[in-house]
Amino acid sequence: MLRAKPMELRRVGGQNRPGGPRRKEKVLNRILEHPLIRRVSYEEYRNKVRHVYDGPQGAILAACSLLSLHTTLGARLFRERRFDLRGAQDILDVGSGAGQLVRHVLKYADAESRITCFDLSHEMLRRARHRLRSPRPRFLAADLTRLPFSDGSFDCVTCGYVLEHLPDPRLGLSELARVMMPGARMLLLTTEDNFSGAWTSRVWCCRTYNRKELRRICEALGLQWRQELWYTRMHKVLRAGGICAELVKVP
Repeated sequence: MLRAKPMELRRVGGQNRPGGPRRKEKVLNRILEHPLIRRVSYEEYRNKVRHVYDGPQGAILAACSLLSLHTTLGARLFRERRFDLRGAQDILDVGSGAGQLVRHVLKYADAESRITCFDLSHEMLRRARHRLRSPRPRFLAADLTRLPFSDGSFDCVTCGYVLEHLPDPRLGLSELARVMMPGARMLLLTTEDNFSGAWTSRVWCCRTYNRKELRRICEALGLQWRQELWYTRMHKVLRAGGICAELVKVP
């Protein structure tokens, strides 16, 4: 298994945490956000996340995505070709969960494209297989910070609401950049540091990201933001729906 290069660590609250610039946070978000990711080591937090998604919360994830309209609105991104899957030959779906995004990938990607799905939770992978009932995707359990793929393996990546389960986004983004071919595209969706994002953090024990800060980190890793995407015009006006962007790996 190929592993990411170790990142510089600093001590925060008695725990080893990834180094780098401190995140600027809004006071209200700091109060509402779930504090676990800040208080324990990454290994402890990863085990907690796996437990959450293996359990009842993971079992209702698909229903939650449907009720929140993320499933329906997410489909529009692919159907209207705002994120165009045509021409992609090797697609990686990151943190596949219950198969919410890969269901759209199966529908709108070319029939001959190869699709690989991974998740930290074996139970979520089982649910995704059962839900999708398709022989096309290859499923495997993996950690976003230590991907078992060779450099430049994929020309397209979909990463939906996974990055917020990392204390530092570079732990995962650097690995995704490594396994992407030059010119490969990524659809990145993640929880933003606003009021609704803070409540999402409470429910799913995750963190949130500042849009400008995340963009700077992506571009420092060679992942250029081609465009910001919004589910609807109203989402753009209200700055709602979280961060959604198309990224391109700079050759």
